[in-house]
Amino acid sequence: MKPEAVLTIDIISDVMCPWCFIGKRRLEEALKQRPDQNIEINWRPYLLNPDMPKDGMDRQQYLTTKFGGAENARATYAPIEEAGHGEGIAFAFDAIERSPNTVDAHRLIRWARDAGCQDEIVEQIFRAYFTEGRNIGDHDVLIDIAGKVGMDRDTVRNLLSGEQDRAEVLAEIQTAKTMGVSGVPCFIVGGKYAVMGAQPAEVLLGAMDRAASEATEDNPA
Repeated sequence: MKPEAVLTIDIISDVMCPWCFIGKRRLEEALKQRPDQNIEINWRPYLLNPDMPKDGMDRQQYLTTKFGGAENARATYAPIEEAGHGEGIAFAFDAIERSPNTVDAHRLIRWARDAGCQDEIVEQIFRAYFTEGRNIGDHDVLIDIAGKVGMDRDTVRNLLSGEQDRAEVLAEIQTAKTMGVSGVPCFIVGGKYAVMGAQPAEVLLGAMDRAASEATEDNPA
């Protein structure tokens, strides 16, 4: 019997993007409805703020720079909080004291793919930032998260202290921009269908089913 084809879903995202966290929940809902499908999830990097200083930025300064102040930011975040509530996410934006540079977080996510815990570490980074207000640009925070999902803390500490995979992460981000990705999340399903934004599970299911059907037609048993 011919083995079942693997359906890939590449998720281009930034871990400081609240809609990416919401999009993750909606993808999980879609996946629940296709429990027998052989699916491979890959998280790919993106930077919403490519000019963010390496040490990040004071949160209030960031809100002023990006939104014109806290009041405008609250108006922007209100529908995000409502959408998050619908997905079981309790966003705690007021707990965030520092807006991070997320390159190192993306490096960790890249290493987690080889360790077989990429989706879990993305989940923990999202939770740390959006529900606990932790600084996910801080190496100690990232090391703690890595340890929680079973990665070796000392190995991660050594990797973060150097430049391992920094160029590769930045190259992936540039590739995404070259492909035309200008916002996240972006789900690339089966290498051919792009679903932009945190779309409902039904939209993701439609792309998944089309991609799976075409793969079967192209490779009949």
